[in-house]
Amino acid sequence: MAVAKFEDLGLDDRLLKAVGRLGWSALTDVQAKAIPLALEGKDVLVKARTGSGKTAAYALPVLEKVLQSKKDQTASSQAAHVRALILVPTKELAVQALTNIKDLSSSCTRDVRVADVSSHSTSTTQRTILLEQPDIVIGTPGRMLSCLKSKLIDLQHLSFLVIDEADLVFSFGFEEDVRNVIEYLPNICQSFLVSATLSKDVEKLKEIVLHNPVVVGIEESALPDRSQLSQFHISCLDDDKFLIMYTLLKLRLLLGKSLIFVNGIDRSYRLKLFLEQFGIKTCVLNSELPQNSRQHVVEQFNRGIYDILIASDESTPDSAADKPGKSKKKRARGDKEFGVARGIDFHGVEAVVNFDFPLTADSYVHRVGRTARGMEAGNALSLVSPSETFRLRKAEKKLQVAAGCVAEDAEPFVKPYAFKMSEIEGFRYRANDALRSVTKIAIKEARLKEIRAELLNSEKLKSYFEDNPRDLQILRHDKVLHPVPAPAHLKNVPSYLVPKALEKTFRSSHPHGAKQQRKPVKRGDPFKKGSAVNKRKRDPLRSYKAEKGYGADKRRNNAFFSKDKGRPKAKRKG
Repeated sequence: MAVAKFEDLGLDDRLLKAVGRLGWSALTDVQAKAIPLALEGKDVLVKARTGSGKTAAYALPVLEKVLQSKKDQTASSQAAHVRALILVPTKELAVQALTNIKDLSSSCTRDVRVADVSSHSTSTTQRTILLEQPDIVIGTPGRMLSCLKSKLIDLQHLSFLVIDEADLVFSFGFEEDVRNVIEYLPNICQSFLVSATLSKDVEKLKEIVLHNPVVVGIEESALPDRSQLSQFHISCLDDDKFLIMYTLLKLRLLLGKSLIFVNGIDRSYRLKLFLEQFGIKTCVLNSELPQNSRQHVVEQFNRGIYDILIASDESTPDSAADKPGKSKKKRARGDKEFGVARGIDFHGVEAVVNFDFPLTADSYVHRVGRTARGMEAGNALSLVSPSETFRLRKAEKKLQVAAGCVAEDAEPFVKPYAFKMSEIEGFRYRANDALRSVTKIAIKEARLKEIRAELLNSEKLKSYFEDNPRDLQILRHDKVLHPVPAPAHLKNVPSYLVPKALEKTFRSSHPHGAKQQRKPVKRGDPFKKGSAVNKRKRDPLRSYKAEKGYGADKRRNNAFFSKDKGRPKAKRKG
């Protein structure tokens, strides 16, 4: 009989209490199939798309095993050991896994200790936690190997190994690190692999880690169906992408919280500075920012402080035509353990925009998968230049194969968006002027501004600035030399620029409406016979009135300089 409820799994009451607090009423397909197998002690390979509940599918068995092992311990064997190891390809995914496990173990925090070692440097507090040997350790393969070599972690009593997003582990260059970490594991250890696809790298990892595994494959498309996710594309020139992005946002054609993906760090700052000139607030997320700053940006976006997030996703190309050398050079400048298309849990994303089309079909699936999660609806829009058309065809083919629609006359998944460039030609001069002001120097200074803010907010540099206050003063007064101007008139959209088809909807949806032209005030003609305007009031020679005599002026002056005004009257002589 298939398991449908969490109560039927035989989990600890404290875990069921936490599940109820999270509002989970029923198991997802991947949870219903994978959790019972994991609780039986079998090695499991799970294949399911993003957003299907894979984290809970391995987190609940891990927590159940930890709690059960502590119940079975005798009084003489209460020593602390690491019982579960969770490897993830990105730091953002490590933070997400840590948050989910803490939520599920909220009713048993005294019995379950969790630590995340994915940060570059181990703080004193974190080092102390690791020396106490927490029950569950989460981290990237590179950081985990570093902790093992420094003997901060002992895995001799490990009983559960999890590798999340297994298809990304090798593509991020962690193959050698994973092999070295496995050498520290005991001979008997239950393993759990989670992946969105069963690629060649996953098959290779399966041979290294798993022993007689049970493969749990959820038969579903790579993305939600058309009733939940709408996908569109606009064919345009590369220079027109900025114009289209500007008009989509200002004309309220793109509503709600939106993710905008670009293929480079400079590109993200260029788009940010461009949109800010029109009063459009955005935030930037890329691999150049430190982990704490990236986490802060994600939290601001999830809380609704920013509705638009520009994310730089430097994905690895799958063909030589995509200039792999150039892409690798870009990735080398940033954090190789950063992943925005996968590994970050964005809340309430209503639209995903591919400002630059992704380099691979898999990357397209993962980008678009940031919206329409759970039961929510979402939209995806891609701006496709002539040089990116072949990538769109690859992504379309992948979606058709995954859905089993390979016929030539099959309806495309990514439909053309009915967008007429002629309707927005009136905005072009504004967009061109704004784009010209975003120079390379301005982009460079925008990136330096982010780094400067990180230095000022760094906890590690507080002691240094206390000893060197002059350096702190210089850093605070270091101003941008070439700021990008933001003219006030660009924040409004004149009514004559709004396309006729959108006039009614734009005025009703926009909080301030289009800036209306002032209508001339109707005035009468004073020289026309029968005019309503009084000729006497219009003629200064007839309307002027003056008091007669010097005495009137004198009395007026004395009244002004009276005692009531703070100045005594002048006394008469004689």
